[in-house]
Amino acid sequence: MDKLQYAQLVKRASKNSGVGKNCLKAFLIGGAICTLGEGLTQLYRTLGMNADTSKTMCSITLVFLGVLLTALHLYEKLARHGGAGTLVPITGFANAMSAPAIEFRAEGMVAGLAAKMFVIVGPVLVYGTAAAVLYGVVYYLATQVF
Repeated sequence: MDKLQYAQLVKRASKNSGVGKNCLKAFLIGGAICTLGEGLTQLYRTLGMNADTSKTMCSITLVFLGVLLTALHLYEKLARHGGAGTLVPITGFANAMSAPAIEFRAEGMVAGLAAKMFVIVGPVLVYGTAAAVLYGVVYYLATQVF
């Protein structure tokens, strides 16, 4: 089989991704997660918490729900439909932290759970921290000049 025949075979076997449909589903699922977060914030405000505490409790609740859904293998099913919409909110971060840890728990606490927990999230933390430092330096320099 030459390259042309292989390319034709791949083209026949491959389905179109439906970019528009996938974008809409990601928007709706991500929006639903964010709407849940806003609802939780308002619920905590109604329960008498101040604005900062209610936002903190919302974040804690969403992280807990992300880890719980990951442990129950439900977040994976949600991500199959929601795609990038499940990655952006804080629940996606919770999923990225907990999924490797849950997967490697059989290898033990140190070699499995602790070592694998940051496999996916490690680069996010490194580059996020580096970006925050860079933005802080730029902000500092900009405020000193003007």
